[in-house]
Amino acid sequence: MASTLQVTFDCADPGALSAFWAEAVGYEVDAPPEGFDSWEAALDAWGVPPEQRNDASACSDPDGVGPRFFFQRVPEGKTAKNRLHLDVRSAPGLHGDERMAALEEECTRLVGLGAARVRRDEPSPPMSHGFIVMTDPEGNEFCLD
Repeated sequence: MASTLQVTFDCADPGALSAFWAEAVGYEVDAPPEGFDSWEAALDAWGVPPEQRNDASACSDPDGVGPRFFFQRVPEGKTAKNRLHLDVRSAPGLHGDERMAALEEECTRLVGLGAARVRRDEPSPPMSHGFIVMTDPEGNEFCLD
C-alpha cells in the first residue's frame, strides 16, 4: 500500500487556520462524519466538551490530488522561523512582469483573508523567477511562487 502525505500545522486556532488555508488553496474543510449533519452534532453525540471542540480541524483537496492539511491546537506559540514552508504556486509558467503581477494579485487576495506580506523578491534568472514571502494568520511562513 502506498503512503500518502499529510501536512500538519501546530496552531492556536485550528478552525480558523483550516478555513484560511482551505480558501487560500482551493481546498474544502473536511465534512463531518457520515451520519451527522454538522461537526457540532457529531461532537455533541460524542460528548466532547465545549473547550475541546476546536482542538483539531482539517481541509482537503476536493480533487483528492494534494495532501490533506491537518491543524492541531498546541499550548505554545510559534517562536522561530519555520524550517519547512509551503510554496503556493499561483503563477506557474508565467515570467517577468506577467508573473509578478499574478503574484501581487494573489498576495492582495490572501492579505484580505488574514495573511501578511513579508517581502517581494524580484526575479533574478536563472535561479529565481521572483516570489513573495508571506505569513498565514498565525505567522507561519509561506511563499507565493
